Amino acid sequence: MGSVRKASAWLGLVDDNDDERYYDDDGYSEGTEPGDAWVTDPRVKVASDVAEEKGRRIGTVTPDSFRDARAIGELFREGVPVIMNLTAMEASDAKRVVDFAAGLIFGLRGSIERVSTRVFLLSPANTEIVNGDPSAHRTDGFFNQS
Repeated sequence: MGSVRKASAWLGLVDDNDDERYYDDDGYSEGTEPGDAWVTDPRVKVASDVAEEKGRRIGTVTPDSFRDARAIGELFREGVPVIMNLTAMEASDAKRVVDFAAGLIFGLRGSIERVSTRVFLLSPANTEIVNGDPSAHRTDGFFNQS
């Protein structure tokens, strides 16, 4: 609402119906079931369906114990790349999970790459890892500051 319109509404010269434009209750549902994800935009569901159809999903797993390794294995068996974040685990359990992941990628012909300390990327056989090293893409152009 512009300042002239606000002043006109304050003086009573025009109706102040601006709230109706911003608060449309039709897009919200009040009776959601427990456990349902609250989605503000219906396009989010469509995007996730398309990503699943085209195989463009990446799983992230942050296990608390070795028992959570099963979730890593199930995602990886489906052909989904998995990011394992082992920072919340004890060192001995983290080593067991890394050993499990090494066996998993060996058996399914995938690859494992360390992203940072205790964070690993497990990639299925049909996935290519592209290095995002800025120096590999640098040319004599905009970012050359010499």
